[in-house]
Amino acid sequence: MAIIKPSTRDAILEAAFETFNERPGASLGDVANRAGVGRATLHRHFSSRDVLMVALAETAIEELNRAVDEAVADAETHTEGLKFSLAAIIPLASRQWFLSHEPVEDDPKIAADYQADIEELFKEIDGAKTEGSIAPDLPTKWVAETYEGLIYAAWKLVREEEATPSQAADLAWRTFMKGVAK
Repeated sequence: MAIIKPSTRDAILEAAFETFNERPGASLGDVANRAGVGRATLHRHFSSRDVLMVALAETAIEELNRAVDEAVADAETHTEGLKFSLAAIIPLASRQWFLSHEPVEDDPKIAADYQADIEELFKEIDGAKTEGSIAPDLPTKWVAETYEGLIYAAWKLVREEEATPSQAADLAWRTFMKGVAK
């Protein structure tokens, strides 16, 4: 069986995720070394640190959205959709960790993608309220912040190797449903 190697661009992106998750202030030289390419090659693909950061954010958002879309395809309720989304997001902790720690929201596309994701989350929460699984008197924004806070806590557990992604997702969901249930 042939071994499929990632493209140089993909290798640089993966190396950048790993490098910046370990050391946010790492240099582009550190990224190039980890990717096994020279700095000139890195700069041919990404002309600056800012360009690389935006590409990383776009990649993370695309991967997260794809994982969530696949996870919720069989959800029969909004509540199930929230649960399945949580389980799909947590294994991508390195991507979310990056997004939560890098200031890339000034990019108009990133800001628009993030806003669309928030609006979708609000819609799912409102649907779960209508279903009766979330208390209707809780502000949707509060529930969303709680949901995202639990995802962040789960990512930390996974990142620190205190739990597997599945264990962290179960803990986050259990805590979420005990805290916002009707």
